[in-house]
Amino acid sequence: MLLNVIERGPEVSSEAKTLPPVVLLHGLFGRARNLGFVQRKLAATRRTLALDLRNHGDSPHGPMSFRIMADDVRETLEHHNALPAMLLGHSMGGKTAMMLALRHPECVHSLLVVDIAPGEGGFTRMDVPAELETLDFPPHLDRAGADALLRPLIPSEAIRQMMVQNMRLGDNPGWSIGLADIMTALPTIMSWPELPPGTQYDGPTLFIRGEISPYIQPKNYPAMRRLFPHYTLETISGAGHWVHVDAPKRFAELVEKFAQR
Repeated sequence: MLLNVIERGPEVSSEAKTLPPVVLLHGLFGRARNLGFVQRKLAATRRTLALDLRNHGDSPHGPMSFRIMADDVRETLEHHNALPAMLLGHSMGGKTAMMLALRHPECVHSLLVVDIAPGEGGFTRMDVPAELETLDFPPHLDRAGADALLRPLIPSEAIRQMMVQNMRLGDNPGWSIGLADIMTALPTIMSWPELPPGTQYDGPTLFIRGEISPYIQPKNYPAMRRLFPHYTLETISGAGHWVHVDAPKRFAELVEKFAQR
């Protein structure tokens, strides 16, 4: 499946043509533009491609698993002549990036994983109630109305606003994303598949975690070391799961430093 891509890069730069492209992969219920601020920074000197993963943003819909999503990313980057690439993935996008690196290491120059480990973790059904699939949309909906519509189902302001961006507003409101496919795949997205013994990615790998996020813990370190033997870990003080939102300056510093290698 070819995914929707937002591409940015310097207007004139011979260096950008020799450096590997940087590919940005968003988290569950996100979209390519969620990492726009760091993409713009990197694009001053590098070719960058931000992707809408399947069922998200403007990409096609269909069944989901990390193997399927990794294949989507590989096919899309091949189509755009953007391999090998540095992959940067947040949450679900981080798991997708890890899967691509582990299955097709020749496609990945380096790997940056944001606040997710190769294991259980991510959203829960409490965050995304099943009632969203049968939500009764009114004839017309604006942003304020969408927020009010979701408020009884999603008390979290941050998650509610993220879901509002996945709505089609105006005179024909509804979900713009493949919500049914996402909800069906949610247990898979929350988990991590078994991999053949000896599977690993030997390239440069950086994990960035938020200090107050639960998704990278010491219990994850053995799997991280087994799969990514050269990984390093950076913790951003005071940040939660949306590290890039909670601490954008420090996050951008770490990304730009890693991108130089």
